[in-house]
Amino acid sequence: MILPPSAPRFAPLLFLIPLFPLLGPLPEKLQSPPEPHGVLSDRNGKELTHFPRQDYFRHQPASLDEIPDHLIKATLAAEDKRFFNHPGVDYSATLRALYENTRSSRITSGASTITQQLIKISTPDEDRTFWKKASEILTARRLETRWSKDEILTAYLNRLDYGSHRQGCAEAARFFFDKPLADLSLAESALLAGLPQAPSRLNPLRKPEAARQRRNWILDRLQSEFDYLPSTIDLAKSEPLLLAKREIPNPIPHLTARFSAGARLSIDSELQRKTNLILAEELARLREENVQHGAIVIIENATGEVLALHGSSDFTSSNSGQINGALAPRSAGSTLKPFTYALAFQNQGLYPGTVIADIPTDYQTGEGLDAPKNYDRSHHGPVSIRHALANSLNVSAMRMLNQIGGPEPLHTLLTELGLTLPRRPTEYGLGLTIGNAEVSLLSLTNAYATLARLGEHLPTTFLHDETNALTKTTYPLTQESCYLIADILADNQARAGAFGTNSVLRLPFPCAVKTGTSSDFRDNWCLGFTADITVGVWVGNFDNSPMAGISGISGAGPIFRRTMLAAYQDKEATLPKQPASLSTISVDERTGHHYPIPPESSTPYHKQELCPREHLPLPVSSQDYDTHRRALLSREFNEWFQSADNVKSHAFALSDSSPKTRLALQILTPLPGATYYLDPELPGATTRLKLLSNLSSAQWSSKTLKVEDQSVTLVPGRHSIRLKHPESGQEVEAQFSVESL
Repeated sequence: MILPPSAPRFAPLLFLIPLFPLLGPLPEKLQSPPEPHGVLSDRNGKELTHFPRQDYFRHQPASLDEIPDHLIKATLAAEDKRFFNHPGVDYSATLRALYENTRSSRITSGASTITQQLIKISTPDEDRTFWKKASEILTARRLETRWSKDEILTAYLNRLDYGSHRQGCAEAARFFFDKPLADLSLAESALLAGLPQAPSRLNPLRKPEAARQRRNWILDRLQSEFDYLPSTIDLAKSEPLLLAKREIPNPIPHLTARFSAGARLSIDSELQRKTNLILAEELARLREENVQHGAIVIIENATGEVLALHGSSDFTSSNSGQINGALAPRSAGSTLKPFTYALAFQNQGLYPGTVIADIPTDYQTGEGLDAPKNYDRSHHGPVSIRHALANSLNVSAMRMLNQIGGPEPLHTLLTELGLTLPRRPTEYGLGLTIGNAEVSLLSLTNAYATLARLGEHLPTTFLHDETNALTKTTYPLTQESCYLIADILADNQARAGAFGTNSVLRLPFPCAVKTGTSSDFRDNWCLGFTADITVGVWVGNFDNSPMAGISGISGAGPIFRRTMLAAYQDKEATLPKQPASLSTISVDERTGHHYPIPPESSTPYHKQELCPREHLPLPVSSQDYDTHRRALLSREFNEWFQSADNVKSHAFALSDSSPKTRLALQILTPLPGATYYLDPELPGATTRLKLLSNLSSAQWSSKTLKVEDQSVTLVPGRHSIRLKHPESGQEVEAQFSVESL
């Protein structure tokens, strides 16, 4: 009790206090518990991050059952050892304090009980006067008539200021030791119990020695007042101050501002923290290759809930750390090819064993002639769709998109899958399938999740719904087409030609995966899925500067691999379930035709392939082969067959090109009526144009251009080119224009 030197004349009033327990109202702040700070929790109810209250304090409530006995006894030893034996006022302590204060003519002792302190911290700050002290005593007596000792002690421990803007013992334990109350040691409990006396002066983060001395004093009090064994106290005194070095960083910095306090997010906090570390470590490894930024998205397939999202590896970085790379539109690279082939399976009755042409092909675009190239700068001739997609062949993908109707059907599908494509399909052209569109990692990852769900499309959500109530479900793709894509993307042997058999894409469990790299190495992707989750990874630079030759396999690939391994650390992974409408058939991989009766296992080029039961390919026929059992190729393969890219002469032969086929002679390139533009600023610009026809052995001529090696050198002007087949006598002519830019 704090009294001024002149207070002794009021001392007799102290003995009247027990007679007036009903005087004085209870403080308003005691009518309700302290407001907790705002919390965003993860899908399992664990705290992800929190917001301070308006007074900048953080508080989380604790029941008396949650507060360890050590902390309760340490608090009583420090503040009020006779708490359970007095009626709210410790009269003997008050008289002693009165005597000491009077004798010394200054305040040396307050003698406030825990009940009185609770009243004090629950009332507005005012100058300490005798009448203020008397009011607290009267109010404390009234509180003791209304509340039990347990209720008073609980309220007290939840309202104490432990320093660093931490209110209550639970929040203090979390802040100073990064522990729940139940895990506090005896020494830690004693340290916390000592802080409220002088939170700033005893703050262990700034004054560790002062805090340690206060802790040891309280430990001595525990020994004398609560009969702790000397050996127990000595052991606690020897315990070092193992303080949390700092608060755990906010694991969802790019999401925090989107949600209000109390929200339960879909994020898995453990997976979020693991993948943040993976991203930071891998980007550090790539820094010398001018790779500064990256992003990760993980989606739970069954619900569309986002389990983890990183917009960058370090939100606090001055190097564009606040940019959310998961939402920023970036060039898609080869990541859109699977959707082209899914449409081919769905709309044209093709299957992974269908043989398509990866041969030199020119396309007329609004900017001029476009001749797509594969990553390895070569053409592979006749290849199966499985091989073309698994090895990410550009030429095959563009030819396939052209075959299924051009960019419009792919544009429509991608829009249905949630990708934002602001330009018209014709503006993207056939390049849409090889990545000339910009998409966000979040939307692209969810598009892959639709493949994992076998065609069921769900919107993504960051809120956890335990009922798993699904809304806005659409089915833009069939089960069969999606499963066939998944089977190809999970086929490590099929992609061995481009990636090798032991690449980072080979996981110890089934996983469908696709990489992508944009032109000039500005964007780098790796996306894939199991039956349970879909993972998307992007790396690059927010300033759009190119990386130093980093591809999907060396940039995003290792991050994807480590992320998948972290997600399946303690559980088993599987691919989506195969639809019953698919069956395994025996095929000749050179033609894609099936054997109605499976041949001997030693039969050359025989393999097993998945195919819809209702869309079986043509059966194997003797007309598929020449007399040496080489598979016959149509005339469109002529140029490739005679080129250095052809390493398959032992397996293939050109079909008879004699005029008895009665095919009409056609000029394929140049396109009749087309205009070709010469742009010297284009990378690799050339004035040479290859001449193509549908029949071999035809002869080219032109009065205005020089014909040499089945090509012409373009010069500005209007030109005519003539094609004649020497055996059939057929002749055709095409006019076209050439302009300079």
